[in-house]
Amino acid sequence: MAASVYGAETSAATAADLERTAFRRAEKKYKLYKAPLPKSRKKITVTKPTLDLAEVIDFRTEINETLHLQIGVIKVDCPDFDRPVFGLSDHPGFYFIPSALSIEEQCHWIRESLQSFPQPPNRTNLTPFYGPIYDLFDAAKRQEVFSNLENPGNYQGDSQKETMDSCKHPPIPATKLLRKLRWSTLGLQFDWSMRNYNVSLPHNKIPEGLCKLAKKMASPAMSKGEEFRPEAAIVNYYGPSDMLGGHVDDMEADWSRPIVSISLGCKAIFLLGGKTREDAPIAMYVRSGDIVLMAGEARECFHGVPRIFTNEESAEIDSLITQFTSKDEKFILDYIRNSRININIRQVN
Repeated sequence: MAASVYGAETSAATAADLERTAFRRAEKKYKLYKAPLPKSRKKITVTKPTLDLAEVIDFRTEINETLHLQIGVIKVDCPDFDRPVFGLSDHPGFYFIPSALSIEEQCHWIRESLQSFPQPPNRTNLTPFYGPIYDLFDAAKRQEVFSNLENPGNYQGDSQKETMDSCKHPPIPATKLLRKLRWSTLGLQFDWSMRNYNVSLPHNKIPEGLCKLAKKMASPAMSKGEEFRPEAAIVNYYGPSDMLGGHVDDMEADWSRPIVSISLGCKAIFLLGGKTREDAPIAMYVRSGDIVLMAGEARECFHGVPRIFTNEESAEIDSLITQFTSKDEKFILDYIRNSRININIRQVN
């Protein structure tokens, strides 16, 4: 008899679900479920939970005006801003700018995120384990193998690695390391082990083009006459089944200044909750070229990304695919077909 992987022990699962917070239940609702590997040769039937997207806000359409009215979607009046801006009546300080970037701008920042942003002295999640890695993307494109990477041991700024001895890694394909890339930091470097900005770490300023873009896009969340100062950025790289759990970004000094969050690549679901995990979050689509601003009270809200869509129909990246047509950029195309990149820019002080 065939076994049902997800259908078993329904009552136990329901009881466990009741113990979860509202935010965790929403994450579970939208997350991507992967079928476990069979432990035997017996045929198994996988029954995946039905993905109900009826309550997901779509800021690029107005086909569900009833839902928008129920959730409190509002159009924000920004006289000096040349794009439509939306907000949520119960979440002051939250702004959504759909299709904020042109397709050319999206392609440019995808290239920069893969080729330039992981370059030292910018730190990545790989740095504590492999030390600085130069030209990772180009090495992966050329199918190279790194044979001289060393565990950096007491690498400056990463206290969690202080007890590890320096040792040489076995040869590792650059493509494997690229797929392990989960974040890189620009400008002032964030020390994830200490959860603060380490101003003593070597760093370059945020690229001028990204600064200019962030200043412009932050303006709906800024008081008249004030200008956003980009001082740090974190670039997140999502693979097909990756998610970002609910959290609050609370390490910057002035929460009245927005976080400018740029979405690139595959479509995703973004959850915006309240000040505790018990507050039920609102789900919304974020697509390539969309920008989210979170300032003031919105900075205190839990938020996360439980799902990215990587199949061609749901990812909605046809316009990107038509841009990466040259032989030299096929590797970028292959990467972005099933990946999402998020650049979030911050004013630290």
